[in-house]
Amino acid sequence: MKSGPVLMFDSGVGGLSVAHALRQHYPELPMCYACDNAWLPYGLRDDVTLSRRIVSVCKAAVDACQASVLVVACNTASTLALEGLRATLDIPVVGTVPAIKPAARSSQTRHIGLLATTATVNRPYTQALIDNFASDCVVTKVAADALVTEAEAWLSGAPLDEKRLQQALLPLWQATQCTPALDTVVLGCTHFPLLKPILVSLSPNPLIWVDSGDAIARRVGQVAPSLVNNTPDGRCFTTAPATRLIKGLARYGFQSPQLLTVAKIDGA
Repeated sequence: MKSGPVLMFDSGVGGLSVAHALRQHYPELPMCYACDNAWLPYGLRDDVTLSRRIVSVCKAAVDACQASVLVVACNTASTLALEGLRATLDIPVVGTVPAIKPAARSSQTRHIGLLATTATVNRPYTQALIDNFASDCVVTKVAADALVTEAEAWLSGAPLDEKRLQQALLPLWQATQCTPALDTVVLGCTHFPLLKPILVSLSPNPLIWVDSGDAIARRVGQVAPSLVNNTPDGRCFTTAPATRLIKGLARYGFQSPQLLTVAKIDGA
């Protein structure tokens, strides 16, 4: 087992919500962060090229910080590239999936909402999770790509566009008026927990909000129980300049980003 930090990876800043969950469980855990902001958003890329890109960026970031565990804090990257990452890297790789199972357990009305990106909502992998763990539930799927943009802008210091948020969330609010009424929401994109206080304040009814952060933290503890130590870190890597994110990254304990050199891939 290597003794380096845990590396969080996402296409943007969504992985910071997972980093926050890990720090709640392991306050002394050394962590680094890498985001592929040069290719954000991932939903616009074809799957084959994107999968190769994710492996290339993660390998460069793992080498840069000598990570001992990689956390793929991105649903799209997890569904596409976990197999390739595990075949390429010699460290544990922990992925992210929408928290359908715990949401189904929490729902009293048996009506849950999946708030995610279009790519995650439409993937067969997501439907398989619903079939396996929420087959007795009504599941309202809401593609809310606008929330990703809002979270990225908000972390950089821009004000939130409440009208745009409400428009994206309207199908969710409408489902709370159905019979049975929606009572539990899966935050199926790691960007969305960053906005959770705002989502709670906008909701017309009290809801249970579920994300994958705690489950990922527990999994990291299982694959790397010896990593909890006082080794300092906080390094951050991006694939394009990201000065606008410096203050937001610092809020989550990460230093000013360093530019990551990534090997060119075919089709990029």
